[in-house]
Amino acid sequence: MIPPPWLHLTMQGVGFVKDVTADQVDALLRAARTRLGELDPVKARFHRPLIRPEAIALPPDPVVPVQEIRHTVRAAIGDVFGPDAVPDSADGYQPHISLAYVSTPQPAITTLDAINRVTTDPADLTINAVSLIEMHRDNRMYQWRTIEAVPLGQPA
Repeated sequence: MIPPPWLHLTMQGVGFVKDVTADQVDALLRAARTRLGELDPVKARFHRPLIRPEAIALPPDPVVPVQEIRHTVRAAIGDVFGPDAVPDSADGYQPHISLAYVSTPQPAITTLDAINRVTTDPADLTINAVSLIEMHRDNRMYQWRTIEAVPLGQPA
């Protein structure tokens, strides 16, 4: 299980800390403030978990507005590093909040049965910022420190 402080909606990588200069971080934050300031906050509903190859995850509904946030973040990264230097593929992004990591090979049926026994109301969240973080995975899960949370809907 992922402890509550480390729950997150995965968005977009930038690069390894050793490869990104302080000036690039400043430029990236400026570009992100400008571009994300043009977007409205996004309301998303999270309800039924899915079993993914590496995690048990909650996908948002609707998906498209979250994908649009990622597209905007990728454009800000492209403003700084160039459009051909944006890490990760632009296609195939499946937004989600991971609830637990899968750390050993095992049949999914036990986990699926446990998920199907739980009845809950959906959680409605408003995504009103995107955080630039410095992340590591030293303790078998992602942990980070926030560099800056860039708000949506607040022009730079």
